[in-house]
Parts: sequence; structure tokens; C-alpha cells
Amino acid sequence: MEFFIANYAAFMFAGLICFLLLGFPVAFSLGACGLFFGLLGIELNVFPASIIAWLPQRLLGIMANDTLLAVPFFTLMGLVLERSGMAEDLLDTVGQVFGPMRGGLALAVIFVGALLAATTGVVAASVISMGLISLPIMMRYGYDRRLASGVIAASGTLAQIIPPSLVLIIMADQLGRSVGDMYKGAFVPAFMLVGMYVLYVVLLAIFKPKMVPALPVEARVFREPNGSSGYTSLLVLTVVSVLVAVFLARHMAEVHTWWQGTLVESVPTDEKIVVAMCGGVTVAWLIAFINRVTRMGLLSRLAERVTFVLIPPLLLIFLVLGTIFLGVATPTEGGAMGAMGALIMAMMRGRMSFALLKQALGSTTRLASFVMFILVGATVFSMVFQAADGHKWVEHLLDDLPGGQVGFLILVNVLIFVLAFFLDFFELSFIVVPLLAPVADKLGIDLIWFGVLLAVNMQTSFMHPPFGFALFYLRSVAPEKPYVDKVTGKVMQPVTTMEIYKGAIPFLVLQLVMVAVLIAFPSLVTGSLDKKVDVDMDAVGAQMRDSLGAPSAGDAATSENLWGNDASGSEAPAGAASEADGAVAPADPASAASAEESSAAPTPGGYGSDDPLKSLQESIKK
Repeated sequence: MEFFIANYAAFMFAGLICFLLLGFPVAFSLGACGLFFGLLGIELNVFPASIIAWLPQRLLGIMANDTLLAVPFFTLMGLVLERSGMAEDLLDTVGQVFGPMRGGLALAVIFVGALLAATTGVVAASVISMGLISLPIMMRYGYDRRLASGVIAASGTLAQIIPPSLVLIIMADQLGRSVGDMYKGAFVPAFMLVGMYVLYVVLLAIFKPKMVPALPVEARVFREPNGSSGYTSLLVLTVVSVLVAVFLARHMAEVHTWWQGTLVESVPTDEKIVVAMCGGVTVAWLIAFINRVTRMGLLSRLAERVTFVLIPPLLLIFLVLGTIFLGVATPTEGGAMGAMGALIMAMMRGRMSFALLKQALGSTTRLASFVMFILVGATVFSMVFQAADGHKWVEHLLDDLPGGQVGFLILVNVLIFVLAFFLDFFELSFIVVPLLAPVADKLGIDLIWFGVLLAVNMQTSFMHPPFGFALFYLRSVAPEKPYVDKVTGKVMQPVTTMEIYKGAIPFLVLQLVMVAVLIAFPSLVTGSLDKKVDVDMDAVGAQMRDSLGAPSAGDAATSENLWGNDASGSEAPAGAASEADGAVAPADPASAASAEESSAAPTPGGYGSDDPLKSLQESIKK
């Protein structure tokens, strides 16, 4: 029995594995395991019975967590955009732009997947939409089935890492970090991963062109009456938009000075990027709008189509993520603004209906309930696990690993990769991350870097054959039997499950390469974050003393100065108070208790202290 009590945390973790292997839902397995071992631990005196009294407060804390409100908001935004036909329009338009080149349809799927990821944030919606629309077209024009399946599944999983990703919101909550910082840290790795997908398709187009044929001329529908493609007009419009964005970025300080009426000498880089891109795409949209209204013929059909299809979601992305990056809005407020923007876009496109809204709200409610139930179960488990010193047990397991930080990161990523075969990213975030985060923090690992690294690794959970969810989503919409193509009239062969699995493996390898790159170059994440501001407490104290006036001779002779040190510079005994504070340290425990209960004698240095310098010092530390 002594051995069982001494290793209580280890037995508790093993009990959770047993609950999961029995096939119970994860949320109920976590909660049942936590309650069972909590009651057992009370009977064995592993921890006090008061631990059960902490549970309601922890659960109420979950319900009062404003950060988690961003999850249903961004989910609703994505579902409304996806079900209003935005994915179909994007794939059709971008496919026409890139179609004439080898691999163009695959590149269109990657770019549209990235755009859907930045608007929907839901893997299932992206994979199913692109599977229904792109897969038949790619098969019709001779694309390799394995490549077509892999590129659709991999592009859909970009919703895991490109902001506003749901996993980044959960990760920030579990690590105790800002969602905005997590978004900033994930920005560069996310688009590097997109670049790796593009490079892979380009290499296939060069070395194996038969796998990725170009779109035939008869399939290019946006052509001018004279037979030209209209690319020149699109190129000119793109150049004009880029020049406007560059001009705004270089003269942002002058624009702010003109707008505010006061001299502004410098503007933060992230604000320059957001405002400049918003200005550039707005100018392009205005040109297209004027051309359509006046029928001046300034733009080709292709250029006008691209503008009206791409600009609204791009503007929504810049406004939502831009306000979060600039600190204008919290992630929750940004999600609410995004959901409202999606509803407005659906109404402007004439595709908003009560049935669509009902479906989107129903799916959002189910997903939000799923997340909250898992979080409640994980909270019950982690509370009991930490009361049993489970965090110390995990630290002892991982502290003495060879290789220091790198050894720890390699082991953790191997563990996440293996667990991702059986658990999805919600379950990994709520079960594994709270156990690993304290150890990472103790080893001096930046938790934003750690969170982004795990998020990229968890992305592989959607691509693992045979359990990857993205593969299941694609399997549900891919043809299982031979069918007759509506356009060509040819009999098309089905896409087998093994072809889907084989197509996912190259992209799975690329995701693992990205994990290795992030371990080797942490600045890819940390370089995007705001620099930490070090507060010089001595300078703050000197400024406060100057504002309050020089201390009197009697104050200088006291045993404790304004910063808790005596005149010689050594630290004063705990509980000592200066005479200037008007409080005297109690001489015995009884008087100490009475002094603590008295509302008239605030704690020296606390928020209720009469000394503003100590109050400021304590508030900054907290």
C-alpha cells in the first residue's frame, strides 16, 4: 500500500489509459478517472478532503473564461462562409488562374486551402468542400489520384496552424499565454508550410509532368470575346494594388499625422502591414466596382472575377487578424466581428437563408459543447493529478533527459506524434499539454514556441494513415464506385482508400520536416513576438519618490525603506513595516491574527497598502 501511495500519480495516469482503452468517450473518461482517484485518494489520505470543494470553483472558472468564447465565434464564421458557397467560388476562380500551368489545379487547391484556413479554421469543412469540388475536376483532367487526394487532405489541415486556428486558441489557454502572441508566433511557420507544399507540387510538375497536367484550353471559361485570356489586365491590377500598399507602408507616419492632427514619427511594423494590405485590396475592389458599374471595360472578365471573389474574404481576414495583432480587439472580440462579417458577406452574396443559419448554429453548438465537455473532464483530472503531485512525477521523468532542451523537445514531439494516431488535437491539448508545459517552462523553453511547435505536430493527427480524420473526411466524399463524368461523358475509376493513404504520406513527411525546422530555428516563432519590456524597479522608485517628495530624516532612520530594505541595503525581516506606513509588526501570533483580520490595517506592500510605492511594486510583480 505504501508503494501505491508513493506512486499515486503514476497509477492515476495508468488508470486514465485503461479508461480510454475501454472505449469510453474522452470527456467522461477524464472526469470519471479524476473523481474515482480523487475519492480513493481521500480515503487513503493522499490529499485532504477539501480537494472536492475546489472543484465547483474550477468549473465556474471554465465557464467564465472569455478566451474560450473565441472558439464558437470563429467556428460560426467559418461555417457560414463555407456553406454560403465561398469555397466553390474560390476554387473555381483560382483554378482558372493557375489552370494553364502544369500542377495549376494542385496549386489552386493549396492556395484556396490556406485562404479557407484563415477564414474557416475548421479542417472538416475545408477538406469536404475541396474534396467535393476539386477532386472530380482533377480526376477529369488526368491528375494522379494519389497526389490529388494528398494535396486536398493536406491543404485542409492548414486550418490547424494558420490563424485563426482553434487549436492555437486552446493551446494559448492551456499554456497561460496570449492568443494574439500565439497567432503571431504561428504566422511564419504556417506560411512556410504552405511554401513547402507548393515546392513539392512544382517539383512534381518539373520531373513528373504526367502526374499534374495543365488545364486544357476548352476548360478555361473566363476568356475575352477576342479569345485572349485576360491575364494582362489581372497583372496590371495586381501591380497597382501592390504599389498602393507599398506607398501606404512607407508613408504610414505621414498618414497618421494627417489623420490625427498631431506629429507621429513612427508606426509599428505589424500595423503598417495590416493597414497597407487593407488599403491595397480596397483600391483593387473599388477599381473593379467602378468598372462594373460604368462598364468602361478597364478589366478583363478574369480580373473582375478574381477581384470580386478574393477581395471580400481577404478584407475579412485582414480586419479580424489585424485588429487582434494590433491590440485593438481581443481574440473573442475579433471572432465576434468575424462572425458578423461572415453573415454580412453571405447576405451580400444573396445566399443567406434561415436553413443555412440553422445548420451553422447547430454545428457550432455541437463543436463548442464537445470542447467544453472535454475541458471540464480534463479540469477534474488535472486538479486531482496535481493534488497528488503528478506535476512533480512528470518533472522527474523528463528532467534528466540527455540533450537538455533539444532532448526534451525531441522526446515530446515523438510522444505527440505517436499519440496523434489515437487522439485528436482537442484531447492532446487538454490531456498532454498541461503535463508538459511546466517542465518546458522550467527548462527555459519559450512557451509560445513550445505551443506552436506542438500545434504543427498535432496537425499530423489528421494525416496519419489509417486513423487520420482528414483522410476519413476525404473518404466520405471521394467516389467509391466507377461513375460517368458529367462533362466528358467518360467512365471514371473510383478513388481507393489505399490511394488516399499513399497520397497523404509525402505531405505527412513535409509536416514532420517543418517540426524539425522549428526545433532547429526557434526564431521563426519568437522573432515575430513583441520584445519583452524590462521594468527597472529602482528607476520607478526614484520617479515615485520624486513625485511624492524627498523622505524626511525620521523616515530615513527607520529599519525598512520604501522598497523593503534597511538602510544598509540588506533585506528587512519578513513582516517588518516602516513607521511611515503607520503599522507596527505584531509581537505574537494572537496579535498577528487580529491584525490580519482588521480591515483598518492593510497588508504592507499589498494592494490595500497606504504606501503607493509598495503597491506599485507588488502590482508589477503580479
